[in-house]
Amino acid sequence: MESVPQVRILLADDQPLFRKAIATLIAEQPDLSIVGEAENGLEAVEMARRLQPDIVVMDVEMPVMNGVEATRLIREALPAVKVVILTVSDADAYLFDAIRFGAHGYLLKDLRPEQLYDLIRAVMRNETPLSPSVAGRLLREFRERPPAGPRPAPTHPVPTGPALTHREIEILQLVSDGLSNKEIGTRLSITEGTVKNHVHNALEKLQLENRIQAAAYVVRQGLGRRPTDP
Repeated sequence: MESVPQVRILLADDQPLFRKAIATLIAEQPDLSIVGEAENGLEAVEMARRLQPDIVVMDVEMPVMNGVEATRLIREALPAVKVVILTVSDADAYLFDAIRFGAHGYLLKDLRPEQLYDLIRAVMRNETPLSPSVAGRLLREFRERPPAGPRPAPTHPVPTGPALTHREIEILQLVSDGLSNKEIGTRLSITEGTVKNHVHNALEKLQLENRIQAAAYVVRQGLGRRPTDP
């Protein structure tokens, strides 16, 4: 029988019971495997460098180094490694920084096991899962956060190159509403693959890393749909 390609996962959580429970659940999935477990952020960074997993599932509150700082270091050193944040509350003060440092998802720990599996797989499809309450809070923060003073040059400046097409803008508007590729395809009567291609092209044009950054772009550029839009 042909073996199933596996997503290699590093778990980082300082609570052994929770970490072991997640590891046991994930191990039951034929396409997911645990390659390491870290009990603090510094250990997560060191293990990520050594093991080079596909995804790091990262707790926020950990000793020695928190999950946000660990996310920053991992994303800087290993841009191919994706990081998904797990937290107990959507009011987490670290939310904005975690996304800014390149986290590919931000999820609450009250997920059902099957939801966690699906969301890990979504990350590997280059989607950016957010718990609904987290998505709402994130976009509110982007809308309400006042402009800072002089800013350092952004890592991904908005280019002056090819403009977004009408369809790309339409799809990014739905991304900012928290819809998945499948849901957007259903809404627009196009295939999920077509949606994925449009999202990829838009991110390339805007020099952005993920859907969360794209959603923030939509908000900041005033591209959100108006009440009179269909």
